[in-house]
Amino acid sequence: MTLVSLRRQSKDLLRRLDWQLCKRNLSIRAPFLHVSDEVRDAVKTGKPVVALESTIYTHGFPYPENIALSSRLEALVRATGGIPATIGVLNGVAKVGLQVKELIELLENAEKKNTLKISRRDLPYICGLGIKDRSMNGGTTVSGTMVLAHLAGIRVFATGGLGGVHQGGQMTMDISADLTELGRTPVAVISSGCKSFLDIPRTLEYLETQGVCVATFADGRTGNVELPAFWTRDSGIASPKTIEDEAEAAAMIHAQMRLSITSGLLFANPISEEYSLPRSAMDSVMLEAIRQADQRGMSGSETTPFVLAKIRELTGGNSVQANRALVEANVIRGTKVAVELAKLELYDRSNLDWKITLEARKAGALSHSMTRSSYGRRDVSTRTRQTKAGVVVAGSLAVDISCTHNPDYLTGIIADIPKPHTSNPAIISQSLGGVGQNVASAMNYLGTEVKLCSSVSDDTSGQAAIMMLADRGLRVDGIEALNNGTRTAQYIAFNDKDNELVMAMADMRILENEECDFDRTWGHHLEECKPNWLVIDANWDPSTMRSWTRAGKDIGARIAYEPVSVEKSCRIFGASRGSNRRLRKLADLAMPNNFELRAMCDHVQQDNPESSRDPWTNLLISLKFGDKFSEAQNELVSRLHETDRFIVPCSLQLLPYFPCILTKVGARGVLLTELLRKDDPRLTADWAEPYVSYGPTSQGGGLGPAVRELFERLRHQSDIDPKDMSQAAKDSEHLQEYAGVYMRLFPPAEVVPQDEIVSVNGVGDTFLGVFVAGLAKADPKPIDELVMLAQRGSVMTLRSKESVSPEISSLGPLL
Repeated sequence: MTLVSLRRQSKDLLRRLDWQLCKRNLSIRAPFLHVSDEVRDAVKTGKPVVALESTIYTHGFPYPENIALSSRLEALVRATGGIPATIGVLNGVAKVGLQVKELIELLENAEKKNTLKISRRDLPYICGLGIKDRSMNGGTTVSGTMVLAHLAGIRVFATGGLGGVHQGGQMTMDISADLTELGRTPVAVISSGCKSFLDIPRTLEYLETQGVCVATFADGRTGNVELPAFWTRDSGIASPKTIEDEAEAAAMIHAQMRLSITSGLLFANPISEEYSLPRSAMDSVMLEAIRQADQRGMSGSETTPFVLAKIRELTGGNSVQANRALVEANVIRGTKVAVELAKLELYDRSNLDWKITLEARKAGALSHSMTRSSYGRRDVSTRTRQTKAGVVVAGSLAVDISCTHNPDYLTGIIADIPKPHTSNPAIISQSLGGVGQNVASAMNYLGTEVKLCSSVSDDTSGQAAIMMLADRGLRVDGIEALNNGTRTAQYIAFNDKDNELVMAMADMRILENEECDFDRTWGHHLEECKPNWLVIDANWDPSTMRSWTRAGKDIGARIAYEPVSVEKSCRIFGASRGSNRRLRKLADLAMPNNFELRAMCDHVQQDNPESSRDPWTNLLISLKFGDKFSEAQNELVSRLHETDRFIVPCSLQLLPYFPCILTKVGARGVLLTELLRKDDPRLTADWAEPYVSYGPTSQGGGLGPAVRELFERLRHQSDIDPKDMSQAAKDSEHLQEYAGVYMRLFPPAEVVPQDEIVSVNGVGDTFLGVFVAGLAKADPKPIDELVMLAQRGSVMTLRSKESVSPEISSLGPLL
């Protein structure tokens, strides 16, 4: 074989492969097909999408009634939890997800000759001539809509009625292309059956030959139900299959997809009793309409429009009212099917155990029995159990919305911050967020074995969140899906034009459930994983947070605390206030910003008697500060803004509760304040001398003697309860392990220009995730190095539209 022939064969193979890819993903094949950004994103992220045809608008209702109907049907889809994808052809381009302007343009010109009815056979004609400057418009029929929906990845299509075998079709072969399309295209069609002037028995036989499963919704009826006949609930012909609800329909679609069966499914939805026309009366009307069509010699595609017009005339317009009602009902039913299908695909893609039980649905539980027994704890008899995790993150999983003020430079009206009491121009973006999720995602990018424990609602947002976690490779067996009326957590950040946070609003009530049985719901995750580190964010209610810290300490895990906000930052202290003599260690690490630090410090100082200082304050006064340390602290204070200088005494004040505190000071960097153990090499390192103060006895001598001496002196103060002082002394025993205090301000790793900052959301969470991922290593690097690596990760997130930049994975080998 010559090199030339080999190249020719390679090119032919590539062409064939390219054609296969084109058929599977034509949504990116301009100029023939365009899928809207909303629909493309919804399909990609697994949201429920419902295809809608356009022939009903272009050839079924006059202008402007058609526009009103299209708006109504799309609104019904959105109100039921789905994304509408109206399909049509505009100027020679097939559109999936027609925008409002496009839809108006199509429907305004519906009565013109260049607006065609588009079935499968017509797509090459109208799209091909479109690139030859012969632009035409078209309303897609059931067949045409199915083809384009399938190319866009949409699996559910809601419409009014279906074409079928015409009367005498066994002689004329007058059979709707809708039926053959159902036999070759894997899209589920929800309709009210065939129009009753068609030959319904032969239509069912033809669908059977095509391998199409036909099922009718029971809609409150029992036993074997009849197939609906469009305007009437019953046709006198038994339905091949009967299903109870949308979840069963979704299960059939899901099974067909997983079995790689390429035909479609037909779900018949009977018109409601309120709008159903009497069957006997409709039989007479249709016989008369068909008789007149035969008299006029009607055949083929011209028959149906004539018969429909005649039926409208003979029923005095009642058929139109019924038509509109059944279409709306089908759209609602179809959207519910799409929502149930999205749930099934979500759990399947998340690799979770699920099963469908009618009893669970009737009881108000999840339609997939995703309870604690089957969801939080996997069935080890059928699946390998994931038990080990170096880090467990207990915190929020939320939908993040970022609103960045975008002043109107065109009008010359420029404001640094949004104006209150009015609308402000903004750039708005949405992403998966939540402090816990962000921290866990950061660790996951770095290769850390991490498990996120959080709650979402069994709503569309919660389902999408779980699916996105699974797509990122994060474990989801620690996510509890609740069906108790709460909503999936949401966080909305309002930023000024420089991307600095002005205000944020958060709805994290789903984590604030004080009646939760902690051991049953969450405790087993720690017992199974035995993590080295437990990261807790302050979105939990105080009771649950105390349970998390208690459980973490019980298994010997080190605890990192993210205060989240000023309002929630003190939850870790519990309900009691003014108990600062209780120098109990609450967590090994805290990472507040400057405002959260101030709130926490105020909490422990509240109600402190002026007549006596607490033991820790006395101990701080007795610390030995070398000349270099004093010089370094003076320089540190000078580098801070005057409004931030309180962080130095506040961070020192909180050390008994959090032996290591990393305070985020925005553009000025991060202040590390840490208690040093007696064997810490920084106590004797020359380079660390500017950052270290020592115990009152001698350099490296330890804080133990001073702690004991102070408590002994305080025992004799008459205003102190001896029992309280005894417990306080016991709580403070951990301080005897330390020999000094380390304080160092780390400037930013890089000053990022304002025009390169995409979002500030998740920057602090990225820092915490990188830092703890480093600490969780078997042989962690020095803390100073980890701080600088975490700062580099934060810079990457500043430049990313994601809450945590995937680029931080490049730091993994450096940890």
